[in-house]
Amino acid sequence: MDAGEQRRRWEYWWISLYLYLQCYGQWASGQIRYTVPEEVKEGYVVGNVAKDLGLDVSTLVDKRFRIVSGSNDGLFQVNQNNGILYVEKRIDREALCDENVACLISLKTVVENPLEIHYVEVEIVDVNDHAPNFAYKDVLLEIAESTLPGEDFQLQEAKDPDSGINTVRFYKLSQTEYFELELRENGGEKKVPVLKLRKLLDREHQVSHSLILTAVDGGNPPRSGSIIINVTVLDDNDNRPKFSQELYSVTLPENAPVGTLVIKLNATDLDEGQNGEIVYSFLKNIETHVHDTFDLDKTGEIRLKGDLDFEKNTVYRVSVMASDKGQPPKTSNCRIIIKIIDENDNGPEIEVTSLSDVVPEDSKPGTVISLVSITDKDSGVNGKVVCRISDNVPFELKPSFKENMYSLVTKTKLDRELVSQYAVTITATDLGQPSLSSVKTLEVQISDVNDNAPAFSHNPLELYLMENNPPGASIYSVSAFDKDMNENAAITYQIIKEDGAKSHMSSFLNLNPDNGHIHALKSFDFETVKTFQFHVLATDSGSPSLSSNVTVNVFILDQNDNVPVILYPVSANGSAEGVEEIPRNVNAGHLVTKVRAYDADIGYNGWLLFSLQEVSDHSLFGLDRYTGQIRTLRSFTETDEAQHKLIILVKDNGNVSLSATATVIVKVVEPKEAFAASDVKNTVKDEEENNVTFYLIITLGSVSVLFVISIIVLIAMQCSKSTDCSSKYLQDTNYDGTLCHSIQYRSGDKRYMLVGPRMSIGSTIVPGSNGNTLVIPDRRRRDSGEVRLTDSF
Repeated sequence: MDAGEQRRRWEYWWISLYLYLQCYGQWASGQIRYTVPEEVKEGYVVGNVAKDLGLDVSTLVDKRFRIVSGSNDGLFQVNQNNGILYVEKRIDREALCDENVACLISLKTVVENPLEIHYVEVEIVDVNDHAPNFAYKDVLLEIAESTLPGEDFQLQEAKDPDSGINTVRFYKLSQTEYFELELRENGGEKKVPVLKLRKLLDREHQVSHSLILTAVDGGNPPRSGSIIINVTVLDDNDNRPKFSQELYSVTLPENAPVGTLVIKLNATDLDEGQNGEIVYSFLKNIETHVHDTFDLDKTGEIRLKGDLDFEKNTVYRVSVMASDKGQPPKTSNCRIIIKIIDENDNGPEIEVTSLSDVVPEDSKPGTVISLVSITDKDSGVNGKVVCRISDNVPFELKPSFKENMYSLVTKTKLDRELVSQYAVTITATDLGQPSLSSVKTLEVQISDVNDNAPAFSHNPLELYLMENNPPGASIYSVSAFDKDMNENAAITYQIIKEDGAKSHMSSFLNLNPDNGHIHALKSFDFETVKTFQFHVLATDSGSPSLSSNVTVNVFILDQNDNVPVILYPVSANGSAEGVEEIPRNVNAGHLVTKVRAYDADIGYNGWLLFSLQEVSDHSLFGLDRYTGQIRTLRSFTETDEAQHKLIILVKDNGNVSLSATATVIVKVVEPKEAFAASDVKNTVKDEEENNVTFYLIITLGSVSVLFVISIIVLIAMQCSKSTDCSSKYLQDTNYDGTLCHSIQYRSGDKRYMLVGPRMSIGSTIVPGSNGNTLVIPDRRRRDSGEVRLTDSF
């Protein structure tokens, strides 16, 4: 076994140990690290992330397991079906990372429901895919023949983009007796080749020498690159320029303006004349970015001619050659290391990864909205960043275990009905002097949740409906509002079906569920039902749905739809006819009879007036228009007829009045006949009046009960609701033979007024009069308002 093979085995052993320690160290720190060689094929399996994280593979799709950032243009992807991390695109380590640092790619993976964030680092391992390369294919060296052995000449350095063991490891020179190769430190890890003269040159013996310099890397198998060195032997110029030191080191701030003097070189030459005149120049193998950034004039001043950027290059290595003007010229070299000082010239960069465009308003405090990562290209204190968000928003930033990583979470409960959208401003400020900051605004939409039930503007509602309404017509409309939106605010209406006699009237109503319009299916009769109530339920379309109900109190208003009914006189066959006998010797004012009538309507519709429609002698009989009493106007004479016919018209006071007629036959008899007839008639009349009285008592009792109930209901309603300027009418009876009294409540005057038979329609009672007045306090107001029941006859 030769030494080369043994050395390669040791190198492989050390690489294996390094990879093992890297993986073990990362697992110990709680972060997964994989290694993958560059230039592998697409689809190359890096590792099973789900298995290494302990995730259930069957739930990866439902939990949206994915890479959210840091993938460097999608070099890697994860398979949601099996959790395998694989290579998506071709990887070129030299394009991603510097040659002398570990090439690490940080990946951020997310698992939802619940939200978990995992960090994965993938180290790109270099493969020997580049051979060492020289900037030029050949180089020309001019060496005087008087040059003493031991003199050295710096050669062009080979470049190899690979890193680690795959970069340039050594140089070798083709066989020659005049020169030897030496490797010299260059202020870094790499060494530069130096051509050293072994023995004196003899131009007369050999004018030029051709050498081959080969650079070899440490790959397996190794790669190499070569350059041809043409050496021309010159005549004597026996002193060459010398620098004060071989290696210079200077520092330069990255914000230095163009034209700044970097360093002034000073080399000396002991020769005189042109052999002692020195000019300065960069070596031909200088890197392009150095040549574009710095300028060297012939006097040795190096000035800045391009912009510096610490984030791109932290140090520049420059090789300068000093040459005299002798023939042949003599040269010497020096190396200059220019270190760039970082300035705070980069503001923080904010990257926001939103997990969702909208946030439900019922999200609990602590719900993650977005992931925020902050980066700053500066280093040291200039790269330290402090992050905050705008005030007066229900969100906060929670730091992650990794530096400059935050989660935007809800801080308090949300309410879309108050605020439907938030503009969250994230401000990142570094600690440099002066500090730089960046601002990013994140729009957060709050989605609606069905958390508001429909509401009615008033409860209860009141409906005043005129009786005899046409069936099928719209009589009312209910409307509720909902603070939610879309389907959560779409309201449907329905009548609540209840048990009991009081709710049977709701079956005669039809409610449109979409717009709340209520239609009556029948015509209502005030004399049958005066008031009833039903309940309407308003339900939204949310899930689950919310609802509320409202009570609708219906008051039927009276119309003049009942004809007066004659109670007396009534004949045996049911017609309104009667015969009255009076003595001829009666005086004026004698009560002949009284016409009694009844009207089922109330108010003015039930207020009856009497008038003589037809009479044989207007001078003999008179009729009281309010009571229906027929009295004599004068005494009878011998010329007056013995029988008189009176037709009495009874009509109500409705807008369109209704009427009925009664016929009374008055017979004038002699006193003795009248007395005898009176005994017989009184007996029959007593029987009739007893029957009539019985029916009147029943009617009066029923009406009185209704009156008392109506008064109690009206007082309760006035105590529980706001002032209403409408008028309500309640029926009352005061039977003196004719049911013609009514009670009218006028809310504008805060009074109940009893309209009596001796009052005209336009007559009123003087305000403030307490005669025959029942005063009921009005609880709707706290002032001196009162309700008066006034009875006037």
